[in-house]
Amino acid sequence: MIATIGYLIVIYIMGINLTSLAVIIGSLGVGIGFGFQELTRNLISGITLLGEGKLRVGDLIEFQGKLGYIMEVSIRCTVIKMFDDSELIIPNTELTNNSVTNWNYSNCQGRIQVPIGVAYGSDLLLVTDVLLQSALMVKEVLSTPPPQVIFLGFGDNSLNFSLWVWVEKINFRAAITSSLLYVIEYNFRQNNIIIPFPQRDIWLHNVNNKDDIKITPNTNINNEKHIKYLLLKVSLFHNFNDLQLIRLIESSGQKYLQPEETLIEQGQYGDFFAIVLEGEIEAIFIGKTTQKSLFFFEEGQYFGELPLLLKTPYPSTMKATKPTRLLLIKKENFYHLIKEYPFLAEQIIQELNLRQDMIQDYQQQLQEIGLLSQEENKNPLYLIRQCFQQIFTTPLDIIS
Repeated sequence: MIATIGYLIVIYIMGINLTSLAVIIGSLGVGIGFGFQELTRNLISGITLLGEGKLRVGDLIEFQGKLGYIMEVSIRCTVIKMFDDSELIIPNTELTNNSVTNWNYSNCQGRIQVPIGVAYGSDLLLVTDVLLQSALMVKEVLSTPPPQVIFLGFGDNSLNFSLWVWVEKINFRAAITSSLLYVIEYNFRQNNIIIPFPQRDIWLHNVNNKDDIKITPNTNINNEKHIKYLLLKVSLFHNFNDLQLIRLIESSGQKYLQPEETLIEQGQYGDFFAIVLEGEIEAIFIGKTTQKSLFFFEEGQYFGELPLLLKTPYPSTMKATKPTRLLLIKKENFYHLIKEYPFLAEQIIQELNLRQDMIQDYQQQLQEIGLLSQEENKNPLYLIRQCFQQIFTTPLDIIS
């Protein structure tokens, strides 16, 4: 106490204004208080992050458009390792007060959106098909969920689409997007689909001779692989127009098989209705000592309605005999299709009626592998009619 009074006397003798000194010390105290307040907020936020465990070291997160891995969660800040090897230092309060996408919270699976524009006048069915095919040509793209094509609208110079694909590792988003763009550009060139550039229309008035106007003829597109014509080969869709076909492929997924590649094994349950667009599928029954080829499904034919509707496993292994392209309609979408177009149900029954040998083999194989007893051995056509009737009369959210 005496020392303090002594210091004050010395300061007074030196001519220092104690009032000014008090103001300076008070301002310094306020500044230090604000500094400690921010530090305290970051400390509490850091403890919150560590305590909740929703953001952990090693997690892949996306914050304000930046994607990287968490390297460290400290008292004041969190350090993010970016993909360009830089380190992003974020105050903990920023993470707790803003939206953060944690790709590791459940898994690293995510969706990539690839915007694309095509010229006005393009065949939209062909564009949709080429985009879906392009997606499946990139090995990192998942088949489940299947890729989707979204028609965004009419732009100034183009018809705007977005290709949605799901991938197992979203941290490879940039590389996968690059691969998709390369494939799309190549496939567009192969199918004469034009990616437009900004342009102006020039109108010519008072043209004296119509021969003065040069018209560039449209390039003929090879229709052999066009999904429109592949689907029109299927008896079910002979009368579908372009809009109906677009809806069909939008609600389906495509799958490519190489020769001897298996679609589904004998005894497995399938949740799809399959249409052979190109190639051939062989149904093979595998016994204890031998295996027997039962029948083949060629271009324009379909299968899978019996296991799907009767909820029974495949009595045979379905394998490709040559490069094969399939359209797979999942169970729920198949039910929607039947309910929207009831005439398809009758066509399927009529087709099955022509395949009596196949139905008999189906029953026999199910019995041999112990999945159908004599008491349950009713005519599958009768059971199929019951299933269709249930689809027509029951809400889809209940039966699917």
